[in-house]
Amino acid sequence: MPAPKKSLGVVLFPRFELLDVFGPLEMFGYVPDLEIVMLADEAGAVRSTQGPSAMAEHRLADGPQTDILLVPGGLGTRALVDDAAFLDRLRDRADRADLVLSVCTGSGLLARAGLLDGHRATSNKRAFAWASAQGSDVTWVKEARWVWDEKFVTSSGVAAGIDMALAVVGRLAGDEFARSLADQTEYAWQSDASRDPFARIHGLLGDEPDDPR
Repeated sequence: MPAPKKSLGVVLFPRFELLDVFGPLEMFGYVPDLEIVMLADEAGAVRSTQGPSAMAEHRLADGPQTDILLVPGGLGTRALVDDAAFLDRLRDRADRADLVLSVCTGSGLLARAGLLDGHRATSNKRAFAWASAQGSDVTWVKEARWVWDEKFVTSSGVAAGIDMALAVVGRLAGDEFARSLADQTEYAWQSDASRDPFARIHGLLGDEPDDPR
C-alpha cells in the first residue's frame, strides 16, 4: 500500500527573506507525493524583503493543516515577535505539525511563541543575539549549520536553509535521493550540520565551540 501524501506549509509574512523560502522549496518541490501550501495572515500576494512578492493561497488561521511547517526569516520577523495574535496562530499550527522547520531568524519567531522552550536551536549568526533574545528557555547553539531536536529543525542564515532542507528530504525520501537531488540541482550540499564557519566569522565562538548535535 503506497504511503499517504504529505504536505508542507510555508508561512509568508511581509518582508520575508526570498532565499529562506525558495531555496528550501527548490529541494522540497522534487519530493514525490509532497504537496506544498503557501500560507499567510491573508491570502494573496506577500512582499519580500527584496521586493518580489509570493502568493499565499490560504490563510494561516484556517488554511489546510500540513504535516510540515516551514517558517522563514527576514526583516519582517522584528515586528512579528510583538504580534501576539500572529504568534498564537503560528503556535496553533506548529503544535499540530509533525515537523517544524525554520530558516534564519524564523527561529526567533518560534522561540517567541514558546515553541522552542526546552529544545536546542540555532539561527542566523549575524543576527544571533537578536534571535536568541527571543527565548531564554531555549538552548541556543552558536556553532551549527542546522540543529534537529525532536520535531524542530532550525537552520542558520539564509542559504543554510537549503542544507537543512536536503537533510529533511533525506529523512522523507532517503539519503540517496537527497544526494542525487543536490547533484541534479548542481548544489554543493554541506551535509555536516556541525560545520559552520559563520559562527566564527561573526565572533560567536570562545575557546570551546558548542556541541551542534
